[in-house]
Amino acid sequence: MSRGRALASTSLLVAVLSGCAGPAGEPTAELVDAATIATGVEVDMRYAGPDNFVGAALDGYGAPRCLLAGPAAEALARAQRAAEREGLGLRVFDCYRPQRAVDHFVRWAGAPDDPQSKRRYYPNVDKSRLFAEGYIADRSGHSRAATVDVTLVRAGIPLDMGTPFDFFDPASHTEAPTATDEQGERRRLLRRLMESAGFENYPKEWWHYTLRDEPWPDRYWDVPIE
Repeated sequence: MSRGRALASTSLLVAVLSGCAGPAGEPTAELVDAATIATGVEVDMRYAGPDNFVGAALDGYGAPRCLLAGPAAEALARAQRAAEREGLGLRVFDCYRPQRAVDHFVRWAGAPDDPQSKRRYYPNVDKSRLFAEGYIADRSGHSRAATVDVTLVRAGIPLDMGTPFDFFDPASHTEAPTATDEQGERRRLLRRLMESAGFENYPKEWWHYTLRDEPWPDRYWDVPIE
């Protein structure tokens, strides 16, 4: 039994989920509420409410909970402990994402622009190019339950990382030359903390990290977050 399963079988809160979007006949697996393992991590699930580029809660986000595969939650806990040694902490914006929420993105991409959303999230790229340029996808690593969107905080206040979360622009690339020295160093610090815990960064998004050793690399869950 893995350490993640052992933890889940004790007193930790576990969401036992079925109905994944993988091949028929797969056994039921478990996602854990990461807040019960990665204590101290702040949870700000943007897609559970209207504060996101769609402007509404996404399908499948019935509660603002950070669900993850057990090994990913444990890795997030390691990263949080490392951040605390730097006098900082982590805040997550997204964790497990149901496939139905990804499908919501696809429908949104085909709808007319909302000018306010465009100004805030993708002022320099046409909405029709967001998939082609790798900012959103019709199959998301988040649906494999081992990816998190995360930033650094100090005493509950987010650090200036150069761009907001979900700002679809080259300025959000982890090594974007437009970042100031201080912003660039914060991005590199976040990357060091997350990499030391077992995650890898997506270079086009400074906030996006996936566990290197994913437990379900080919499985895309579609179970609502409740």
